[in-house]
Amino acid sequence: MKKLSVYLLITFLSLSFIPLSLKAEKNLSSVSTPATKTVESAEARVLVSRLNEINEIDKSKLNSSEKKNLRKEVRSIKSRLKELQGGIYLSVGAIILIVILLIILL
Repeated sequence: MKKLSVYLLITFLSLSFIPLSLKAEKNLSSVSTPATKTVESAEARVLVSRLNEINEIDKSKLNSSEKKNLRKEVRSIKSRLKELQGGIYLSVGAIILIVILLIILL
């Protein structure tokens, strides 16, 4: 009985994933993604404008310590922008674990 249920589960999963992969190949050129995300808060706008200012600086005339300070500032600004965007991030392992738990429980 266990073998039959395992075989049925494998068959069901394989048949459910094949149509999805076939459908995914169609109309790849018609998918459009926005180039940039909109900036919502005033603090985020200030940080983005500072990033633009740093990108416009002629870095060839700076010495190594000034370049290092700019890199640190850019990293801190980017990390702050990620914090402002928020959201929930799940790894692939976590998603697989959730799917396995749902299969077991249902």
